[in-house]
Amino acid sequence: MTKKFLTEHHISFEEHNISSEPEYITYLKKKGFRSVPVIEKNDAPIINGFRPDLLKSLVV
Repeated sequence: MTKKFLTEHHISFEEHNISSEPEYITYLKKKGFRSVPVIEKNDAPIINGFRPDLLKSLVV
C-alpha cells in the first residue's frame, strides 16, 4: 500500500526488498525496526509501517 501511495502521488523512491536483498533485514534490525515498510530520507527513518496520515505529509 505504501508503494502504491508513493507511485500514485509521483513521489520517487528507491525500493529495497528484504526478500531479494536479505542484507537489509540486518540493516533494519540495527536501526531497531521489526516490521516493514520503513521510509527513510537521507538515511534517517521518517515513517514505519503503512501510515497514510504521515505519507500525506510527503505530498508537495
